[in-house]
Amino acid sequence: MTGNRVELRSEGLSLADLEAVAHGLPLILSAEVCQRVEQSHERLARYLKENRRIYGVTTGYGPLADTLVGSDFSLDLQKNLIAHLSTGVGAPLSRIHTRATMAARISALARGYSGISLDALDMLTKCLNLDAIPVVPSMGTVGASGDLTPMAHIVGAMMGEGEIGLGGFEPGPAKEVLAALGLSLFRPGGKDALALVNGTSAMTGIAGINGAAAGRALRWSALLCAGHAEVLNGRREAWDFAFGEVRPHPGQQRLHRWLNRLVQKTETALDDSHGVEPGQLVYLGESFQDPYSLRCAPQLLGAVSDQIDWHDQTVGIELNSATDNPILPDNQDRVLHGGNFYGQHVAFASDALANAVITMGVHAERRIARLCNPRLNKGLPAFLQPEQPGLQSGFMGAQVTASALLAEMRIKATPASIQSIPTNGDNQDVVTMGTIGARRTGELLDLLSSLLAIDALMVAQALDLRIEENAGVSAGNAVNELLAWVRKRAPRLTNDRPLSEEIARVARAVALPGTLVDGLAGFD
Repeated sequence: MTGNRVELRSEGLSLADLEAVAHGLPLILSAEVCQRVEQSHERLARYLKENRRIYGVTTGYGPLADTLVGSDFSLDLQKNLIAHLSTGVGAPLSRIHTRATMAARISALARGYSGISLDALDMLTKCLNLDAIPVVPSMGTVGASGDLTPMAHIVGAMMGEGEIGLGGFEPGPAKEVLAALGLSLFRPGGKDALALVNGTSAMTGIAGINGAAAGRALRWSALLCAGHAEVLNGRREAWDFAFGEVRPHPGQQRLHRWLNRLVQKTETALDDSHGVEPGQLVYLGESFQDPYSLRCAPQLLGAVSDQIDWHDQTVGIELNSATDNPILPDNQDRVLHGGNFYGQHVAFASDALANAVITMGVHAERRIARLCNPRLNKGLPAFLQPEQPGLQSGFMGAQVTASALLAEMRIKATPASIQSIPTNGDNQDVVTMGTIGARRTGELLDLLSSLLAIDALMVAQALDLRIEENAGVSAGNAVNELLAWVRKRAPRLTNDRPLSEEIARVARAVALPGTLVDGLAGFD
């Protein structure tokens, strides 16, 4: 990524590149990528002249591959592929998810093993860079022979079918939008249509966006946990680096670093001098250990961190792989037929990430509940409302919403990767449902953003109350920045007021790239 564009070179795209393109940066094909694509296409053209049998190019599709198709029908064969696969239903994918899907497909085809023409790849790239984004129904793919249905709607729009939204505005007829942009309608030949649709790019693109969003949510969770430690006088002993040294999971070690950097430094020595004489019982009045939501934060969020890392590693490999069928490998002078379009890796990764996202939701809801409860919040008012409690209820309603959000998340906990249903005349007799899993994880992340928004509003309220009751109270720099960030978006709660719009406003800001936690000192 360089400034205002992303260049796709032979080493492929990073997930950060993918997110940047999904949010609007143009994707430029390097000369080396174009050369590889042209060489692959020239090989395919030679094989066609040699009258070789090539699935989907000189044969029918799926269980109809037993039909050999003459070269005179090449254009019809590719056009009919797009037509019969354009059967998606449901609400459209978001602009960001569709852009991510397009970028992921470009990345896969740029490997140079697919036989696609450079003109076809260039057309997809031009649509992406002009922000001419097809309307893609979200449902209809089983994630086995790739993401055939969503990709077919993208290619169909390039051919003038369906609708295209330009620049994020209301979509219009694809043919008219392309004409207004001076683009000719796409006419797929050779293997163009098959190469464009036959891969895991929808699940991979959406999963890549999910990974970036989950990493951001993890940083928010750590920052908010530090805020809770500040307002609840958390005992930093449990966050000592020694725990990570003797249990060296990388994520746990990372969270020990983060949490210790985010909280106010203290010089107070640990005091373990509370002795008791034989035969006596001494009651301290409170436990010298915090509840697990604080004490075990490095272990809980550390495990989430490791899960995100595994997810991103898997999706990153998939993003820079040739995922269609057939392929044209460099070291063999032939076409190979196989199953690289099969999305099981991404399906498993998305389900694993979903568990991690729900775990962050559980943690956030418990933090919220503790701040609301005067028996547990170390002297703060009930529901953080100091003005006429009983007449006014503070964050009581917001806590109820947090409980409901977590219930919504748990209802979506069923894994997608085990939901195989044979289809395609039993040709696709085992399928992955990887795109369903990636979409579901994206929905969970949206719900988590709202939970984190409620948590952020309440931490800011608690900090204000602590500062008011004791002018000498101070928090760490990171937590002070959190307070300032929240106050730019929502004022302190004095008298009860509707909070719905403020929760939504903060949730949107929590989810966006380039927000507070993306540049905050303390995260490595």
